[in-house]
Amino acid sequence: MPYFDHNATTFLAPEVAETMASALREVYGNASSIHRPGQLARQHLEKARRTIAEFLGASAAEVVFTSGGTEANNLAILGVVRGLAGDRKHVVTTGIEHPSVLECVRQLSHEDVDVSIVDPAAVGESLREDTVLVSVMHANNETGAIQQVREVAKLVEERRRRGQTIYFHSDGVQAAGKIPVDVRELGVDLYSLSAHKLFAPKGVGALYVRKGTPLRGIQYGGRHERERRAGTENVPAAMAFARAVELCGAAETRLRDDFENELAKRLPWIEVNGSENPRVPNTSSVLFRGITGEALVIALDLQNMAVSTGSACSSGSIEPSHVLLAMGRSREEARSSVRFSFGRYNTVEEMKALVDATARAAEKLRKEEKRLAG
Repeated sequence: MPYFDHNATTFLAPEVAETMASALREVYGNASSIHRPGQLARQHLEKARRTIAEFLGASAAEVVFTSGGTEANNLAILGVVRGLAGDRKHVVTTGIEHPSVLECVRQLSHEDVDVSIVDPAAVGESLREDTVLVSVMHANNETGAIQQVREVAKLVEERRRRGQTIYFHSDGVQAAGKIPVDVRELGVDLYSLSAHKLFAPKGVGALYVRKGTPLRGIQYGGRHERERRAGTENVPAAMAFARAVELCGAAETRLRDDFENELAKRLPWIEVNGSENPRVPNTSSVLFRGITGEALVIALDLQNMAVSTGSACSSGSIEPSHVLLAMGRSREEARSSVRFSFGRYNTVEEMKALVDATARAAEKLRKEEKRLAG
């Protein structure tokens, strides 16, 4: 089945599956144990940590393994803000963030933390003297739009030089592996990753924590991960994650761009959400006016084409995409949008088949909608 929903998740790359299978058989020790199987597990865990650190341009001591991107975002936001002293705390984030960021800051609002959820362009003017954390995603999961992370980092650093206690987190789950990432160059203090977006298994991720950044653990029961994340480390998954990182290469825009161009020739009435902004190379969010996105997703599924209406974490929700609403789309427009996200194993032939299937399904659905409307 041709798969075009890589922003939701990816399958295991063959090399990654082989690494994990071998690790599950042979690296069974607890990495905290002092006997030989335990120390073997520790060696493999630390090797995986070094690989991921190198991928990010960080040091190994700055990488914390987590269960995925959601936990990494929770740990970054809750761990920093709760760990800082003071009665007055202010957090700034944007309206296009992943739910794991937005729900975190909403939780903080119940803990006497002042929260501002703003347009990405308004982050700078939203900073205050009591702002302790800014969280802006690197690339959006629905549109692929790349945010101005370096510029925000510079604003945060200027305030820090003036003596303000303030830190910067970026959710990099949809950016890492698609565009080059160097956390030093970006200027972030915290950066989240998720393995299952990189042809690695679900259930493992990582958080970069810049040296000197205060971070209070949000789980209790152990001193793992330098006391930043309690819980026995998932060594086989970490090894698979590291192998996937080693396989990451520069993503190409060719399939995505050809898809959009060919589809627009067949359906000149479509619009690409966020096309005016720089985007990661694999993501296309298309507005199909006059039909519902969900109907098109179902129609394509019946033709063995896997696509989505947006974030998988919001599936089943009757509400339109909060990302597209924050971008200025109407509720009807948001409900009429579909996300296509390509991966390294998609072929030109599959892309052409997707164009044909999408064009035929969209035209049929639009005619049906017009007929029902009278």
